[in-house]
Amino acid sequence: MPGEPAGEALIHSMIRVNQAGEYGAARIYAGQLAVLGDGADGPVLREMAEQEQKHLDTFNRMIVERQVRPTVMTPVWHVAGFALGAATALMGREAAMACTVAVEEVIDEHYADQAARLDDSEAELKKTVEEFRADELAHKDTALARNAEAAPAYPLLTRAIRDISRTAIWISKRV
Repeated sequence: MPGEPAGEALIHSMIRVNQAGEYGAARIYAGQLAVLGDGADGPVLREMAEQEQKHLDTFNRMIVERQVRPTVMTPVWHVAGFALGAATALMGREAAMACTVAVEEVIDEHYADQAARLDDSEAELKKTVEEFRADELAHKDTALARNAEAAPAYPLLTRAIRDISRTAIWISKRV
């Protein structure tokens, strides 16, 4: 598309947005755990949070190794991610799971697009994106199995969270 980065700028944009997204995901789970951590969903939330932390650690390493400028939005994502996680958890366990479904649907599309755009010259990044995409899809399946669709106003809630996630991706790619 016109105005889209290419070459090294594209790779930097991918790493920047992936690091920001994994940071946001870690913050969402922190918010959910603050509310639901002692309940029946605590172990599942902790397991998903640990995977997101692994993803974040990987992209943090790439940011340094490849000298990629992180997004300037990190302080916003710090607060917004936690707030989204806590707010959905306060709505109930099903709403917290609906949040996971919505975010992971967007990340699935995002990582699939990246994997399709990466060639053999970026085999390590492509492998990482595909591996993390599989983890994110497993999170979505877990959330669906834990009754996400029973959340209050599920279609509206997930639509709003998908829109928020897409907007955060758009912003993080650029700034």
